[in-house]
Amino acid sequence: MTVTWEELGWERVATGVGRCRLPTWDCTAGLVIGEGTALLVDAGSGLAEGARLRARAEELAGHRVTHLALTHPHFDHVFGAAAFAGAEVFGAVGVETVLTGRLGRAELRADAVRNGLDAAAAEEAVDALVAPRHHVSGEWTLDLGGGRQVLLANVGPGHTAHDLAVLVPGTPEVVFCGDLVEESGEPQAGPDAVPRHWPAALDRLLELGGEDALYVPGHGAVVDAAFVRAQRDALAARFGVS
Repeated sequence: MTVTWEELGWERVATGVGRCRLPTWDCTAGLVIGEGTALLVDAGSGLAEGARLRARAEELAGHRVTHLALTHPHFDHVFGAAAFAGAEVFGAVGVETVLTGRLGRAELRADAVRNGLDAAAAEEAVDALVAPRHHVSGEWTLDLGGGRQVLLANVGPGHTAHDLAVLVPGTPEVVFCGDLVEESGEPQAGPDAVPRHWPAALDRLLELGGEDALYVPGHGAVVDAAFVRAQRDALAARFGVS
């Protein structure tokens, strides 16, 4: 019997494309299914959550997760990455400095604990952190087979210095935005944000997806281009940039 996206707690966004909203931090993980391949977008907030994500994604795909794209280096998006052993890992160029550097790892651990993650779980995740093998400096077309191609685009800086978006062509087109876009609350600008470039990053998202795309935020419900544009204008006003 074939299991449905909804039965596993996922939302089907387009053919072979879905996402789930993870508990606690309402962080989104995405899945794009190809021919004998599967791309997961973001990995959850810990090793146990990453393992659950992998199991459910592989049940939906019918085969292993072969690719993992990390949209930005925050704990709720990357701490589960080590659960995807054998997957090809992608990130914006420079993200490896955060995930492998002593200072970056210490800041990730502290931020996770500050936001409520158990200290032992945070320590375990940091010790197991994996850096992307593939560094996206501009755009990278990923062939998932069966006529399915996905575009990985380094659209930052903005929410962080290393923001990666994932565009899935189709009808409709789907854009995984990471935390460049948030629907369930005001976009969070921490100490690693680059506010003066954030509106331009959203302009780039809109150029990639266009008016008819579905935009999947890092937190919250799927939105349209009008929502992204309104958030872009609000951020420009908030940070005093055009």
